[in-house]
Amino acid sequence: MKIAVLAPVAWRTPPRHYGPWEQMASNLTEELVNAGLDVTLFATGDSITTGKLDAVIAKSYEEDRNQDAKVVECLHISNLMEKADQFDIIHNHFDFLPLTYSKLIQTPVITTIHGFSSEKIIPVYKKYNDTAFYVSISNSDRHADLTYFATVYNGIQSANFQFNEHPEDYLLFFGRIHPDKGTAEAVQIAKKSGRKLLIAGIIQDENYYREQVEPHLGEQVVFLGAAGPEKRNELLRNAAALLHPINFEEPFGLSVAEAMACGTPVIAFNKGSMPELIRNKDTGFLVEDVDEAVLAVDQLGSISRAECRKHALANFSAKKMAEDYIALYHKILNFRRSDG
Repeated sequence: MKIAVLAPVAWRTPPRHYGPWEQMASNLTEELVNAGLDVTLFATGDSITTGKLDAVIAKSYEEDRNQDAKVVECLHISNLMEKADQFDIIHNHFDFLPLTYSKLIQTPVITTIHGFSSEKIIPVYKKYNDTAFYVSISNSDRHADLTYFATVYNGIQSANFQFNEHPEDYLLFFGRIHPDKGTAEAVQIAKKSGRKLLIAGIIQDENYYREQVEPHLGEQVVFLGAAGPEKRNELLRNAAALLHPINFEEPFGLSVAEAMACGTPVIAFNKGSMPELIRNKDTGFLVEDVDEAVLAVDQLGSISRAECRKHALANFSAKKMAEDYIALYHKILNFRRSDG
């Protein structure tokens, strides 16, 4: 079976720091190769893969701002679509734009919908509802107007996250510095619970950072900036808990799965996909507000870190994700044969 994986080109695949869609395209590609499939990754030219790499864009447009994002995207997507007949399946991680080619080619396109940037993009998805194969990354992220083929949870490279039975005492916030992610709420939780907080992530909202995060920085609240893979593993495995006080309906939450893979429980606001990722009072706590989160900090001793890792590896490993997708590929190909 020949598979084409279409990654975004906002960042390198895998990303150096932030880039969750690129990270999932990478994790899937590597596991498909491990499973013996013939896989070509369509990504930026500096991307890293054990599969074949096909690129017409040298660097991502976020890392080379001299490029026009729309031009780069069109060149990148058309490069794959003009080679569509070389593949049995095209796996799209690039949102809605590649769908506009899907009726012009014979190769089936499976699209993982990583989230909806706006309701304005829904008409494109609706147009291809009857011919596309849509996969959601959580049941909570399904749109009522769309028809889904399956739900497949995002999978992390388990070997990159080391288990730690004996963590340090600090709490961790790991993610974009943005109101959606609840950085300010994490600061409040740490201060009210009297615990040290480490903050790692890219600043996506400068005003929010200056007004609601920076004034609290000091010995108790420390901002580390963006963290690469090695630092991420170190921070997650040594934390007493990951704070994830989100203020939006998050489709998945990679850092939640990554923390649990290290044995680190997660205290999260009960929104979006969080009830699908976290087993309340077993691998973490689902809470409604800051005060409930503070109470949960006091109950961290009741959580088995070994159970956190066991849960993460069973449900959110890249190997599990690839196995689920391979089953879908076969289902699509069998469906197309019987239909044809």
